[in-house]
Amino acid sequence: MNVLVVDMTHGGVLIASEFSKLPDYNVFALDLYNTLRNEEKISLGQKGIKFVNKKFLSEINRENSTNGAPRVDILVIAPIHCNLETEVHITHHEAIKFLMKDKINVPVIEVTGVKGKTSVVWMLKEIFKNLNPLVLSSLGAEILENGKSDILKQNISITPASIIETWEMTNGHENIGISIFETSLGGTGLADVGILTNIAEDYSIASGEKSASIAKAQIFNSKMIACDFDSYNQYYSNFNENVNTFGYNGSNVSASKIKFDLFKTTFKVKVANLKTRNGDLTNTEFDVETFAPAEYHLNNVLCAICASLTLNVPINQIKKGLKEFKGIKGRSSIREYKDSKIIEEINPGINVTAIKKAVEMISSYENPTLIFGGKYGVTCEEINEISASEFLNTLNEDIHLILVDELGKNIKNNIKRKNTYISDINKAVKYAVSLSEMILLIYRSNFSDLNNR
Repeated sequence: MNVLVVDMTHGGVLIASEFSKLPDYNVFALDLYNTLRNEEKISLGQKGIKFVNKKFLSEINRENSTNGAPRVDILVIAPIHCNLETEVHITHHEAIKFLMKDKINVPVIEVTGVKGKTSVVWMLKEIFKNLNPLVLSSLGAEILENGKSDILKQNISITPASIIETWEMTNGHENIGISIFETSLGGTGLADVGILTNIAEDYSIASGEKSASIAKAQIFNSKMIACDFDSYNQYYSNFNENVNTFGYNGSNVSASKIKFDLFKTTFKVKVANLKTRNGDLTNTEFDVETFAPAEYHLNNVLCAICASLTLNVPINQIKKGLKEFKGIKGRSSIREYKDSKIIEEINPGINVTAIKKAVEMISSYENPTLIFGGKYGVTCEEINEISASEFLNTLNEDIHLILVDELGKNIKNNIKRKNTYISDINKAVKYAVSLSEMILLIYRSNFSDLNNR
């Protein structure tokens, strides 16, 4: 069979390499964004992979004058966010299922969504700690073995092809009991439970031809699904089989008697007619305490609970795992510095919705400070600076505003309320401590880039 793998930038190298290992497969590759180095092309060529240019696509579309068939009979594999002039037969996500369905021999959880993916993965890591989980997230690939983390690789993407790389790094680890994969733009269909955390912002992809909600619908190819209640009602209500929802009243998993606290939030979980993978219905209530200082953190917790119950995890195991979850360092975590508390929201995918929800955490405190800024180019989608500026301009003047780094400098001219610009994040934090005992740091970056603060 002829196969064309499009886009070597977002995982295509791994996918093309895997197809080249299969008997009777003739593999072509299109480096759509011209990112491969010449030595990489030579290496792939030694595997029998043939590189083509965009003109090859027109050969696929052009009919043979004698029989009306395409001049090139080929299976086209491309990312969900890719715009091509020819028909795409399967996405990169679907290709991963084809390549890996007979290799991964443990239950799989896949986590996708606009916000909260990594936090949910880390909660699940605590809940499934006793199963020595294999974990892929935006913070790296690791195995939690006997309660200790074995880092396989730190700088790894969450494109679907990274599932191949992560699984191949498990050689020598024979006790893996479950895999938990964070996946961008949908699921592969490998999952026993696929999770959609939310569609907090339905941003556009594929040069405006598609949206995040369309791409992430791929998660519904999973055997069972745990889906945010609002997102389900707004975008996915036609997927009515094997779906459990979490969030507000009316969902399968909801919360009541909530007592928010910066370090330990408590609430009662109500479970109504939740479908398990065994075909049973679960109806119950139980109390939980965990790190969830704001409403959107709580929704992430309900997400992890929903997925775990779908997999028939005992309630005591869920409660124990969530009690041990203390947030992710830098990502939705709290540290004390001198006499101040600093809530850190350091994330490459910070968007305006996340900013608004994070600011709610400090709005009730006396004399708080917001540090806002960060870097460009840390993700494919850049932040909407106009919307961010408009929101910052609405903040109560009682909240000190410090702008920092590239992003802070760029929006400074759009900020009409009182603010201070400091180029260096370390100096910004020291200045904030001189102003307030409650500080919120919203910084667009990879946390690993700030480790030397």
